[in-house]
Order: sequence, then structure tokens, then C-alpha cells
Amino acid sequence: MTAGGLNPSIVVQHLVRSGLDVEVILEQPEGKGEITRRRAKRLGWIEALGQLGTMMAARALRRLADRRVAELVQRHGFDRSLPDTVPIHPVTSINAAETRELVDELRPGAILLVSTRLMTARQLGALPCPVINLHAGINPAYRGQMGGYWSLRENDANNFGATLHLVDAGTDTGGTLYEVRTRPGPGDFISTYPLLLTLAALDITRKSLEDALAGRLAPVRPSGPSALRFPPTLWSWIWCGLTRRIW
Repeated sequence: MTAGGLNPSIVVQHLVRSGLDVEVILEQPEGKGEITRRRAKRLGWIEALGQLGTMMAARALRRLADRRVAELVQRHGFDRSLPDTVPIHPVTSINAAETRELVDELRPGAILLVSTRLMTARQLGALPCPVINLHAGINPAYRGQMGGYWSLRENDANNFGATLHLVDAGTDTGGTLYEVRTRPGPGDFISTYPLLLTLAALDITRKSLEDALAGRLAPVRPSGPSALRFPPTLWSWIWCGLTRRIW
């Protein structure tokens, strides 16, 4: 299940090449207005609008990241789009009734979430198989969004990594299946970190699904401080970039 984009496309390509039988449930992405309103209820409008500013700046700067993205995609032998051989099932949301009915029809052995909205507890409880999430951060310290960025910002570069975990009712709080850590290059910044972490996590993504299909999932409860992360506000992102060269 995914809302689309480069990173999920690469994951699907890797899984297909690994011999797994893959079908894609493609939801409509959440609008930025909807996301901002939800964050404002939790964090306040100033913080939410500051985060929106960073998201918009990062999108504008993706053109600067194109060369690095092209280099990474070519180096690993991937395309930018989903394979033509993979069935794609459009839905409005992963939480919609139509999605639950589609899952009942497809009867998957496991479900992988990559770049989706949060799944509701009600929808999760209605699904007949393990649901696994590819999270671009090391849990529990870097739950939520921009986990790679926050690990660098908090002088914790050794935890610049990704987690495969079971989905539960919380936000990235389910049992950990696998972790992987890597390092960003000189040309990487907030727009390329997710791709870097996705590429690093391809093997453990495949292993997680193979474990689920074989009935050998062994989730563990990660230890240490737990923090839910959001995008930095525009002003704090710029300040950190100018003063610490962490973009």
C-alpha cells in the first residue's frame, strides 16, 4: 500500500526482482492543507505553518537534488516508475471500506506500507494478515517523519537509518523486525535522505515480507527514549543549515 512516488516504486521493483508476487494498492495522497490542519490541532498554527514552509521549500529544492537522485537510482539499477507487470489498484485511502474489501478479494499473505497516511486501528484490526511498515528512521527515537534528518541534527549520525516494524495503533510504535543504518553523502540533504534510507532498507524489507509469509516474524520491542518527530519549521531548518551545515 502506498500513496505513490519514487521510493515506493523502487521498493516494488526490488520485491519483484526478488521473486515475490506483488500487487499495489495506490491511495490518493493527503493534501497539504489537510496535513497542516491536523498538525495545527496538535502543535498550534505557528508550528504547523512553519513545517508547511519546510515541506514547500524541500519540494522546491528537489530540482537541486535531481542529480544526486539520478545518481542513486542509476547506481542501484532502478527505474523511476512502477513496473508495468505489477497490478495497481487505485483507492481513495488505505482506511476506506473499499480498501478492506479489496484486501479480502486479494487475500495477501502480508501487507507492506510505504509512504502512506496513518492506518486507523479499526482498519488494521479488520485486515487478515500482518501489516508491516517501512519507516525512514530508527525507532523509537525517530518515530514519525524526517527520522534521518533528526538523527543528524541531534548529533546521532550513528542512528541515521531505517526500521521495518509491525504496524499497531500507534505511530511507528509496533515491534521492530529489522533495522539498518547508513551514512549520507556530501550531496545529500532533507530531500534525498528518504531515498537514501529506502535504498539501504531494501534487503530488510524483503526479509520482513519473507518472514511474514513463512510465519516466522519475531518482532522485538525497541528500547531507549521515544520521540514522535515532525518536519522542522522553516526557520529552524534554515538556522541549522546555516550554522551547522545540516540541511
